[in-house]
Amino acid sequence: MIVDSALYRNGERVNLECHPHQYDVLRSGVESAGDFVWLGLYEPGAHELSEVALAFGLHPLAVEDAVKAHQRPKLERYGDVIFLVLKTLWYVDADDAVETGEINVFIGKDFVVTVRHGRGSKLAPARHLLEADDRRLLTQGPSSAVYAVADFVVDGYLQVISELTQDVDEVETSVFSAARTSDSERIYTLKRELAEVRRAVLPLREPIRRFATAEPSRPDDNIDEDIRPFFRDVLDHLNQATEATDALASLLTSAFEAHVARIQVQQNDDMRRISAGAALIVVPTLVAGVYGMNFDNMPELHWRFGYAYALLLMAGTVAGLWWWFRRSGWL
Repeated sequence: MIVDSALYRNGERVNLECHPHQYDVLRSGVESAGDFVWLGLYEPGAHELSEVALAFGLHPLAVEDAVKAHQRPKLERYGDVIFLVLKTLWYVDADDAVETGEINVFIGKDFVVTVRHGRGSKLAPARHLLEADDRRLLTQGPSSAVYAVADFVVDGYLQVISELTQDVDEVETSVFSAARTSDSERIYTLKRELAEVRRAVLPLREPIRRFATAEPSRPDDNIDEDIRPFFRDVLDHLNQATEATDALASLLTSAFEAHVARIQVQQNDDMRRISAGAALIVVPTLVAGVYGMNFDNMPELHWRFGYAYALLLMAGTVAGLWWWFRRSGWL
């Protein structure tokens, strides 16, 4: 469905008296350089997007990608239209889960078409912020809308990484606490979610780098030169996200190794305690077994104080072993 559609002229939103599906009326409002149409769609069907493609001259391969979604971040050129794919991320703290969505952006000389998939890909805040605070950027044409989308998505990455950082800190505290904890499952879950973040962040660096730097040998990418410094800021945030993701992955690997090492130490401690406990039982059992044999010619067998002597021998041996094990740290 169409979420929003607007014509922007001189940094201002122009209200046109037309139905949202009257794309020809929208595009006819473009009168001079800097004017552009921003059409936003949410999970459109193939038929609806084919109408948009016909009105704006979108390539069928790009349209197919936009309908099916589940693409990796990429930047492709089809004639005069640039096709950009971004992955959106949001964090579900209760499940330690990173959920993903997708935004497909068609960038033309006088239009931007955004196709969103997933509930975490809302662009209304980015559009409203651009209209309210960055009207100077809006005079630069479609480039301003692309920047607003990219900046909004990358800020979402940093927010997700901040949430993951808190969870990694919790895991580290748990691993090195005195209590016996089972952190391996959570560590694996967090490493899997970090991999999801990497799949969104790393492939996007090259498209944003191309937007941030002008290369004479590269065909026009429909990005205004005055907007490129803003994309350099987005690229810097992407690099920060990449470094933070790598650091968190390294911390989780170290935490897992420490967790395994602690388990091994705890198992050794347990075995020492079990061995000490077994020794406290085996020694008196040995004494009782010897004096319980049915032989006539055994020393002290008919001694009047033999029973008391055997009990004292058992108690004394157990007490001696217990003292020695305590001193050695086995108990």
